[in-house]
Amino acid sequence: MIGKLRAILPDLTPLRVVRDFRLLWFESFVMGFAASMALIAMPLQIKELTGSPVAVGLIGAVELVPLLVFGLYGGALADAVDRRKIILFTEAGFGVLAVALLVNSLLPQPLLWPLYLIAGLVSALSGLQQPALQSLIARIVPHDRLTAASALTFISSQCASVGGPALAGVVVAFAGTPSAYALTVAAFPVAIPLCLKLAPAPPARETRRPSLRDVVEGVRYAGSRPLLIGTYAVDVAAMLFAYPVAVFPFLAEEVGAPWALGLMYGAIPLGAMIVSVTSGWAGRTRRHGRMVVLGAVGWCLAMTAAGLTSHIWLILVFLTLAGAGDMISGLGRNTIWDQTVPDELRGRLAGLEVLSYTCGPQLGMVRAGTMAGLTGIRPAIWGGGAAGVVAVGLLALALPRLMTYDAATDEDALARKAQKEAMPTGDG
Repeated sequence: MIGKLRAILPDLTPLRVVRDFRLLWFESFVMGFAASMALIAMPLQIKELTGSPVAVGLIGAVELVPLLVFGLYGGALADAVDRRKIILFTEAGFGVLAVALLVNSLLPQPLLWPLYLIAGLVSALSGLQQPALQSLIARIVPHDRLTAASALTFISSQCASVGGPALAGVVVAFAGTPSAYALTVAAFPVAIPLCLKLAPAPPARETRRPSLRDVVEGVRYAGSRPLLIGTYAVDVAAMLFAYPVAVFPFLAEEVGAPWALGLMYGAIPLGAMIVSVTSGWAGRTRRHGRMVVLGAVGWCLAMTAAGLTSHIWLILVFLTLAGAGDMISGLGRNTIWDQTVPDELRGRLAGLEVLSYTCGPQLGMVRAGTMAGLTGIRPAIWGGGAAGVVAVGLLALALPRLMTYDAATDEDALARKAQKEAMPTGDG
């Protein structure tokens, strides 16, 4: 029995042996919980101020351009300067913006435009921070434990994403949005000291000012690898067509269950967390490309089903299944990136990675909000899910390298493993 449990439970080795990964894991949990509180409170506040699904979906459009610009620049920056400094700078910026959200919510008549401005600035800081975070983890964790590290990172974020929305729904319902923002602000005195304890993480190449040439070099490398392009394309397609989170407040009202809004937001990360805590099998998988495709199809099918039913508990079940599919796809995607990208390009490729898994949801929010305004809430959900199934299927046919990827024989994965074994792991 114990052996069977060990086979499915996540591998805790990265937490035990890599000090900086431990620090990043706990910091990610604290900030993930805080961020999810704010991310739920903001659309609810916009809904209260406007009553418009289009206005809520517009958050995605506002966040898109800063994410594109700063995600690419953040990738080049992560390859040129100390990644620890980037993480500290951006965390401080997030703290200032959280205070601004709190102050605006305490006004006698909260303003709408600061919400969009802050959403754009948060997106810009995320674009700067995420490549540094992801490339740092890929550097400090041993090569054969990268899938385990991805699973543990997802566990941290998904636990926060389950608890944060559920708590945010209760807090906003009974104490208003200022209380949710106040809890977000309270997390920073805990998270920033954890970042200060991280060891310096200087660049792997000779330091120089990040430039457009560096960004282009990263894009060219990704463009020369159909495997990487496939993982990006599948993720963007699934999120573009089947990410209806922006219309959840309106769906909850339509099915007569406004009390379940927090549960709806928490159901997707709950499904992801279930996969994460039973992810022991993933470390023994070699066909990560198939995980990417099949998980994305599962996400889209579950969203289609959620849009076709009017029973709130069935909707929650299907949203949970969608989260499970997304996590399977995400584990495969992260493993391929971490196994095949050389360290000197890791920051820039992490910038493209950030764009792929965040631009899709931003565009999906715009699509869902716009389509809901034209066709209604339910068609915007099930129609997008069905379109996502078709899009992912066509991409799988067009990119056979993705379906045939094998970590044990892929040339880039083997070269990266040799490079990683020649570097310090940051154990201790």
